[in-house]
Amino acid sequence: MLFGALGTLISFVVISLGAIGLLRPLDIDLAIGDYLALGAIFAATDSVCTLQVLNQDETPLLYSLVFGEGVVNDATSVVLFNAVQNFDLTHTNTTIALELVGNFLYLFITSTILGVFAGLLSAYVIKRLCFGRHSTDREVAIMMLLAYLSYMLSELFNLSAILTVFFCGIVMSHYTWHNVTENSRITTKHTFATLSFVAEIFIFLYVGMDALDIEKWHFVSSSPKTSISVSGVLLGLVLVGRAAFVFPLSFLSNLTKKSPSEKIDFKKQITIWWAGLMRGAVSIALAYKQFTSLGHTNVREIAIMITSTITVVLFSTVVFGLITRPLVRFLLPSSKPLASMNSSEPITPHSVTVPLLGDEQDSLTDLYGQNITNGQASEASGVGQNVPRPNSLRMLLTRPTRTVHYYWRKFDNSFMRPVFGGRGFVPFVPGSPTERSLHRFPEELEQAARTLN
Repeated sequence: MLFGALGTLISFVVISLGAIGLLRPLDIDLAIGDYLALGAIFAATDSVCTLQVLNQDETPLLYSLVFGEGVVNDATSVVLFNAVQNFDLTHTNTTIALELVGNFLYLFITSTILGVFAGLLSAYVIKRLCFGRHSTDREVAIMMLLAYLSYMLSELFNLSAILTVFFCGIVMSHYTWHNVTENSRITTKHTFATLSFVAEIFIFLYVGMDALDIEKWHFVSSSPKTSISVSGVLLGLVLVGRAAFVFPLSFLSNLTKKSPSEKIDFKKQITIWWAGLMRGAVSIALAYKQFTSLGHTNVREIAIMITSTITVVLFSTVVFGLITRPLVRFLLPSSKPLASMNSSEPITPHSVTVPLLGDEQDSLTDLYGQNITNGQASEASGVGQNVPRPNSLRMLLTRPTRTVHYYWRKFDNSFMRPVFGGRGFVPFVPGSPTERSLHRFPEELEQAARTLN
């Protein structure tokens, strides 16, 4: 959240101010709203290439930072873009600036609430309506349709659909995923992964075909130096805007960490900085929405901005993407063969049966604060009993997994999971999604949960 939300805001400000100061001398006459839109467009990162090279088992903290920042960054950029588009920024003043900030917060909060609501609705429907419990087709259809419903509702209320779908996916991964059968899990995982892969390929194919459009390049050909200068300025602003928040925020984060393993060293900071330099589908989509709303590019400034965006995306994807693997291998030498990092799938043997966001925090120890062995609940030494309580704001900030996470887990186990399901809270019936390891002693698990609650 620090990199993906606050960092995106910093990058947005740096790129917007830099565009205003550097593009106007190049005879690029744009409205103030277009310059702010450029900040949102080029604040959206595409860290897929870096994630393909990083090894989740060897550098779990770095992988989580890059992955988490990437998904939150896209959502924040789109919300910023929508907030900018909702205002006439021809005449700016303090009131307009405050309204812009308020609109951003409104879009962010309402889109999040709608996504959480849609995710909880899907979990409740699948858990309570047993007509689809034993049918893979119905379970997968309900999950996909309700996820799509969150998108449609967000568009209907003029909210940020990408943010709504993002939080809907988080909730579905936490609750709905554990309410369906194992066959439905496998089918859903591969279905969504395939659709995501095809959608991204389609967008880049569209970019490639549109890049050959003669109309926009005809307007740019009259001033090639200007087009090259604009592309260079935007690429430089991407580099500076990324560095403006990665290194300062990493320094602030390290101040709150005592363990060296939790700190972000300089090599990891370089990797995080490099991971966000590539621009992709979100930047292209936002650029087309901002500058080609009329369906044509027969204006010089619009043609230059579209071609410059295509140039920055292609250059950063190809050039920076090719350098990513040697750079990561140089900064973070791996003891394992590099071939093991080629697959985007997790290397764990049960990768097809775990949710897309993973389930490491959903162990029985986390659920009950106890160790469950041989059908009996025996209290684990130091787990659930010796959890330090927050006695100051510093502890709340420096040890969130022992404070915020602890109290959220208690609330989740007491109120949310019994209603919406989840790991360990789905009653066992033949063919149910309950884990095999829990089939032997469902009564003991219920008793342990009631004791702790």
